[in-house]
Formats: sequence, structure tokens, C-alpha cells
Amino acid sequence: MFDLKGKVALITGGSRGIGRAIALRLAENGADVIVNYVRHRRDARETVAAIERHGVRCLAVKANVSREEDVIRMFGEIRENYAQLDILVSNAASGVLKPVMELTTRHWNWAMDINARALLCLAQHAVPMMSPGSRIMAVSSLGAVRAVPNYTVVGASKAALESLVRHLAVELGPRGILVNTISAGVVDTDALKKFPNRDEIINVSLERTPLGRLTTPGDVADLALFLCSDLSAMIHGQVIVVDGGYAIKG
Repeated sequence: MFDLKGKVALITGGSRGIGRAIALRLAENGADVIVNYVRHRRDARETVAAIERHGVRCLAVKANVSREEDVIRMFGEIRENYAQLDILVSNAASGVLKPVMELTTRHWNWAMDINARALLCLAQHAVPMMSPGSRIMAVSSLGAVRAVPNYTVVGASKAALESLVRHLAVELGPRGILVNTISAGVVDTDALKKFPNRDEIINVSLERTPLGRLTTPGDVADLALFLCSDLSAMIHGQVIVVDGGYAIKG
């Protein structure tokens, strides 16, 4: 059911947090994994070692996926090592946390390039290596559809990401390539530590989540594994939320 032996997966932002959890979950189920990272070399090395303990191949590639030239170079390295790509997870994300009136064009472009446009560039290079049954997944957040303080450019870029997934799904569906979005609730990763009101976000989430706990990277990874399986064969172009019920409380 979850046998991914013979599959090759690329996880952007795969050295830490949610990306690392997804990379490990796919490796646990037999997939060879390409871990993309941009700054944290030590974390990437540790992730590669953890993945290889599952008896699969792992390649770490440094590339800033917001830059097309980096994506082109990364796929050149991937093609040198693998004949095909079966799974693409666009997880790398960034952005500035500021009030609306303090935002600049640079802030806007930065968030849009890495959180939305990167998926377009990644898909354009990945699809020629894919066959029917391949998967493309993008990791989003509830800020794509909700107003979160200081989250303006990140939320807008995540909304653009989710729209792009729907358009990719229409065009790639006839090729047999499934495209979906995973929208995660509040996950206590290094990214959340950048929020000035981190403690408030965590406390409110705990109060409002019917299941009574935060979403973990492992929860997100479990959903990614499901979307890679034959059980998800008719799930296409969707935004699937994993948040313990947080979003249903208004």
C-alpha cells in the first residue's frame, strides 16, 4: 500500500522541519530521496545520514529555488544521478513578517518568488522526468485563506501557490500526474520561532484545536505519504488541511 521502492522523490527545503519529516517518511517506505537545502549544510548532512539508514539512496543538493538558474543547475545534478523523478514536494518557504504599511516591493517579490513561483519553475523541470502516476505536492498554510497578523506577503504568496496547484492539476492531469496542496495548521518549527507572538499563536491554537494538540511535522509527513500512495489515485487539484480541526472553528 505504501511501498515506494524504486521511486525517486525531491523535497525542497528538505533538511529541517516539515521537509525533513516528509523526506524521512518517504525514505522509510522505500523511496530514494533528493534533499534540497540552501543554507543549513550540517542539517542537510544529518538528514542524508538519517535517510540512508533506511537503506535507500539520498542526494543533497544546495540550491535557492527562488532563482531559476539554481533550479536549472539542481536538475542538471539530479539528471546525472537519476533516470526519473516520481515525487516532487515543493516545501521550501520564506518571507518577511511585517505590518502591511511597512512592506516593500522587495518583501513582496521575495515571498512570491520562493513560495509560489518556485513551484512553477520546479514543475517545468520535473515533469519531463515524470511518468503517469507521479506526484507533485505543495506545502501551504492556513494563512492562504485567513488573515494572520504580520503574515500579509506570506499569506498572499501561499494563496498564489494554491491557485497554481489547481492550474497545474488541470494541465498535468491528462498526463496522469497528480497535483495537490497540503495545508498545515500551526506547527512548532524553526519558522514559527520568527513570529514575535509565537507563544500567543501556540496557546490560541491549543485552545481552538478540537484534538487538543499542535500539528507536528510527522502529521504532515503522514499526509504526504498517503498522497504518494495508490489510495489517493482520485485526489487531484485539492487543498487538504491537516490541523486537528483548528480551521473548522471559524
